[in-house]
Amino acid sequence: MQNSTSTMKQRLSLFIAIICCVNIFAQPNIPKGWHLMSPEKDSFYGINLDKAYQFLKEKNKKSKTVIVAVIDSGVDTLHEDLKNMLWHNAKEIPNNKSDDDHNGYTDDVYGWNFIGGKDGKLLKKAGEERTRVYHRFENKYLAKDIDTNTLSAEDKYQYKMWKRASDELNLSTEEQAEISFMDMFLKGLKKQDQVLCTEMNVKEYTAGELEKYIPKTPEAKNAKFGYLTSMKMAGIEPDMKNTTILNELEQEVEGKKEVLAAKQTPLHDYRADFIKDDYNNINDKFYGNNDVMGPGPMHGTHVSGIIAAQRDNGIGMNGVADNVKIMMIRAVPDGDEYDKDIALAIFYAVDNGAKVINMSFGKSYSPEKRWVDSAVRYAESKDVLLVHAAGNENENVDEKENYPSPNYLFSNKKASNFITVGASGDPRIGNGSLAAPFSNYGKNSVDVFAPGVKIYSTLPGGNQYGNEQGTSMASPVVAGLAALIRSYFPELTAQQVKQVIEKSVSVPDASVKVIKPGTKDELVSMSDLCRSGGVINAGGAVALAYALEQSLQNKNEKLPKSSFKNSKAN
Repeated sequence: MQNSTSTMKQRLSLFIAIICCVNIFAQPNIPKGWHLMSPEKDSFYGINLDKAYQFLKEKNKKSKTVIVAVIDSGVDTLHEDLKNMLWHNAKEIPNNKSDDDHNGYTDDVYGWNFIGGKDGKLLKKAGEERTRVYHRFENKYLAKDIDTNTLSAEDKYQYKMWKRASDELNLSTEEQAEISFMDMFLKGLKKQDQVLCTEMNVKEYTAGELEKYIPKTPEAKNAKFGYLTSMKMAGIEPDMKNTTILNELEQEVEGKKEVLAAKQTPLHDYRADFIKDDYNNINDKFYGNNDVMGPGPMHGTHVSGIIAAQRDNGIGMNGVADNVKIMMIRAVPDGDEYDKDIALAIFYAVDNGAKVINMSFGKSYSPEKRWVDSAVRYAESKDVLLVHAAGNENENVDEKENYPSPNYLFSNKKASNFITVGASGDPRIGNGSLAAPFSNYGKNSVDVFAPGVKIYSTLPGGNQYGNEQGTSMASPVVAGLAALIRSYFPELTAQQVKQVIEKSVSVPDASVKVIKPGTKDELVSMSDLCRSGGVINAGGAVALAYALEQSLQNKNEKLPKSSFKNSKAN
């Protein structure tokens, strides 16, 4: 499932809080692109990007183009700030219905869509993985006396996963009531919207536009007040359209209803309708089509802009990296992604030259983790860095399952080319904590934090821009920095780039505490939330990368990990 608050889990929580009369207040307007700013110069806790480019200019560093693969929901290939930054497969002649480069994927000009059919159909919706897991193994384990001591390692993993799914699908009375509550609230919001659309004689509007509208009837006046109160108190951006908000809310509520009935009734197999591959066979890999936009490119377009929106072109906003090409691989539907698609997406990205892969998605079940592990190992062997969003459930992923993960199955080994990213904020944004209130964390499992609250970036459908938030937004900030480093310091390996990013983080003073995600006022240190104990610092990272490059050139050898020291570089 896509790791963004735009996927509604956090919005629903906020809406519920509104109705329950919890004090949540609308946030003041913040600068567009605050995530790139400097705490010292701009007083916003961004990544200090200007200092990175200033340093590179002073050192007269030149860049080479780096390909960044974005495994996501799709991308708007016509967006004004992205169209010049998209990867083009030079070996493929567009739209000639021929596999010119003989890689098995016909007309893969911008990348590939692994959640579509050869007939051009596009999969948009998929169920939760825990529901798929439960019904897949129900006949094997239900009402059986299972002695886990007699099971193989793989069967034990499978059984424990199925048992957890079975337990989680027994929704409590409180959870069932919450679903009914959300459904009731959505119906009320839709009624308000219907009144407003009728009186304003429009189908779409934003909260900002509604704010200026003077109602003609008491009914419309009440509808306006109710709608705007909900939007403002939930922190919904004033430029977000009513249709987007209601559609996403409706999808989430319907998904919750499906889960409520899922243990008795298996979810419909949309994959069989649209993709028609042999899912259980990883070697059946030449499925899908070349439509990388898909029916829902909101998430992928926003993520791509954070990494690579064309810099200094006088329009829109600036991406983090200035000399990159985005390879779009569509593999993330509404709902939980499939392991097979993710594994093949990684293989595709590596084979087509990506040096950084952004993965702003995640789930708590991975039945085919061995396939994903194989792809991660392949990326590791080919010097490709993987950047993964930690998730938005404000949970400790040292204890809570979170996939994909760098920990190889049935092994004590961990991928060395994998960065897991939590989301940071700013004292004037959200709950005022440096750690975003929704972010997952983990002293051992999350590597760094990066800005992920109200991030301004590209949106699909007519050169639009807007704010989204989540670890989905934090991950591409790190992927953009990784691409920047790999572009200007191409001799550094994926592991060295990872080390540079981690060792150059801005580390708060030990006396500075942050609110632990998921709590109201529990204070902890950043070192309790991630391995590096800080937020990425682009200025410090490029300076450290330069120092490492110089050392390697002088010594003509790789520095050991112990040569790095934690930095408070500005």
